[in-house]
Amino acid sequence: MRIDIVTIFPEVFFGPFAESVIARAIKNKIVEVNTVNLRDFTHDRHRSVDDKPYGGGPGMLMKPEPFFEAVESLRTVDSCVILLSPGGEVFRQKTAMELSGKKHLIFLCGHYEGIDERVRESLADREISIGDFVMTNGNIAAMAVIDAVVRLMPGVLGSEESGISESFSEDFLEYPQYTRPEVYREMKVPEVLLSGNHGEIERWRREQSVKKTNKVRPDLINTAKKIKTEEC
Repeated sequence: MRIDIVTIFPEVFFGPFAESVIARAIKNKIVEVNTVNLRDFTHDRHRSVDDKPYGGGPGMLMKPEPFFEAVESLRTVDSCVILLSPGGEVFRQKTAMELSGKKHLIFLCGHYEGIDERVRESLADREISIGDFVMTNGNIAAMAVIDAVVRLMPGVLGSEESGISESFSEDFLEYPQYTRPEVYREMKVPEVLLSGNHGEIERWRREQSVKKTNKVRPDLINTAKKIKTEEC
């Protein structure tokens, strides 16, 4: 997979990825990650990427021309262009799985007050939000999405099962997990996990997963039911 990140702050990206599974995936040539400076596609001496919004209002808006020229220089028949925006579809594990199968992803990172609407309408194949909140720019959102997507690609994680049997993969949070010591400060590992009975262990894990989801994130269960009803 090839990933291109279109941003006005390209220098911030590879620091957080330096010691991560993303760095190993890049080193092993499983994924290629490039940053693209939006200012390289401006044509004035100040390399301006923003301007005042028509109709007035606070802040500055990012101009369409640099985005269009940047994407046109990168896009191929395999490309999927993703605009990071608080107004997009909420990013979920299912979305990460879908994107992990793409050959080429282009992430558009917004800044300032937002982006000219023509970028969303004419350039973006998908508009993604990482949550119901607003940040100063789309870089952090892009990092989060890239990390979630790349770790699902074959050969990236140490265990291929790690990307499957985890939180959100089946609309439930992951079950509790334990390791040595068996007893720590009078807190004991559940007996079922020490039994060696794999059937009982799987049953317990499923029950705990449902219980935890009901308690912490009941909205996930309601969302899953709604999606399944719509699919039928």
